[in-house]
Amino acid sequence: MENVSNVNIDMLYIAVAIMIGLAAIGAAIGIGILGSKFLEGAARQPDLVPLLRTQFFVVMGLVDAIPMIAVGLGLYMLFAIS
Repeated sequence: MENVSNVNIDMLYIAVAIMIGLAAIGAAIGIGILGSKFLEGAARQPDLVPLLRTQFFVVMGLVDAIPMIAVGLGLYMLFAIS
């Protein structure tokens, strides 16, 4: 019976590692795409840079918030459940 409990804890560790890893990769890809689109827009319309910059930082905060939530849930699963 002790072996089955050990396997469940090991699966929990793997699940948390995958959750945190995919959150980091997703945030990096999302912010990279967002930054490239911002630079494209700034190159096309230089007079709209202040408006684009404001929208860029708002959306970047939203894109970055989802991985933070995933990391928080992963750490909760790691320390509170196991």
